[in-house]
Amino acid sequence: MSQTASSPVLGPLSNARLVAFASSGIPLAMMGLMVGTYMPRFFAGHIGISLIAVGGAFTLVRLIDIAFDPFIGTIMDRTNTPLGRYRIWMLASVPILMLSLAMLFMPPPHADEGYLVLWLLVYYAGNSILVLAHAAWAASLATSYHERSRIYGWMQGIGVLGSVSLLLLPLLTQGRITAGRGESMQAIGWIIVALVPITVAIVAVFAPERMNLETKRENVPLRAYWDMMARPTMRRIIIADLFLALGPGTTGPIFIFFFHDAKHFNVAQISFLLIPYIGAGLLGAPVWAALARRFGKHRTLMAATVCYAITQTILMAIPAGLWIPTAIGMFAVGFCASSFLLLIRAMVADVADEVRLEQGKERMGLMYAMVTSTQKIGAAISVTIIFAVLQMVGYQAAESAVNTPSAIFGLEMCYLFAPILLVLVGGACFFGYNLDEAAHSVIRDALAERDAAELAARGANAVPGVA
Repeated sequence: MSQTASSPVLGPLSNARLVAFASSGIPLAMMGLMVGTYMPRFFAGHIGISLIAVGGAFTLVRLIDIAFDPFIGTIMDRTNTPLGRYRIWMLASVPILMLSLAMLFMPPPHADEGYLVLWLLVYYAGNSILVLAHAAWAASLATSYHERSRIYGWMQGIGVLGSVSLLLLPLLTQGRITAGRGESMQAIGWIIVALVPITVAIVAVFAPERMNLETKRENVPLRAYWDMMARPTMRRIIIADLFLALGPGTTGPIFIFFFHDAKHFNVAQISFLLIPYIGAGLLGAPVWAALARRFGKHRTLMAATVCYAITQTILMAIPAGLWIPTAIGMFAVGFCASSFLLLIRAMVADVADEVRLEQGKERMGLMYAMVTSTQKIGAAISVTIIFAVLQMVGYQAAESAVNTPSAIFGLEMCYLFAPILLVLVGGACFFGYNLDEAAHSVIRDALAERDAAELAARGANAVPGVA
């Protein structure tokens, strides 16, 4: 296990250690892609559960799961073990995820809504633990305004590699394994199940962790959750994150439906269309991080939302059946969307520093729980509304169904207008935002001075694997 100097502030991580730390993003990205994009169609089209029932199952689970995130986030903030604060939680998520993924990707032939709800609940519990621990750990590793953009950029880039490799399986396996094909789900499930323990072990062994110097150890009351929401900076981030999750979130569950029935591509072509969309994050992450260093995170995010609206409109205007122009359009949309999660996470870490300076309390886990909760609310709302609208216009999700022109038109409208409007509202939330680089530098200087004094007072006893 990595041992580092017992200092409250770690220097910039080497690229090698960043790759090791970001490696757990590979199965996380694969899980997000499969569960968010392919799992609804798998249970609706292959297993045979109705669209309304599948949408209701995902909505119910997300709404239940929302309460779990702040609960587990507050416990993380109070955790202090010889293994560190976040490492232990990442390790704990492994068996939960392995079991739930196996049950979701390999369901019995007559699985019903109850089965789907049960194992989605278990899956999202394990996913929440891993995502929160990884994001909060990253924020504690990077203390400077720009270093956070670098770390989250690496995390997003490594995750993109995981998603793209999954989408390349048809080429690598000569068509035997294809995401979106019902008979391929079991093989894909085993791949992800195997990657979870391997990548988490790499993070646990090679990543350092900052010493917890929080001076106040009281239990975290429920009121703390609302106190964070009352902060102007955090309130803006939460509202913006909700709309930024709702926007692209409306396209994910109907992605296959739209490009199959409206754009006339087959399942293999549709999976390949996701490669430029997701792969754009490899270029987008460092570009948006560099722009954030030049113009500030919130200004860069606002510009990215406008670019997203433009590129999404262009994508819709491309005639059906033209694969190469559509792939280019998908790359452009994905490039813009890659900025959202990266910059929001980096901005949350800045607000967490502001809170720690004012209150002397570590609230990193709780604050990341708040933004993951908004993402889940967005996903739940989008699935419910979009699937209900499709049902109203008469769209049929069965793999062999033939849909009417009016049903296809309703599908197209769902894919076009909702994401554009929602994303623009998210960007508008940052007009007047004032926690920029200059303000954050003042906060970090004050924290460094206070932490150094605290460390000197304690004698700085080293803990293996914890800095």
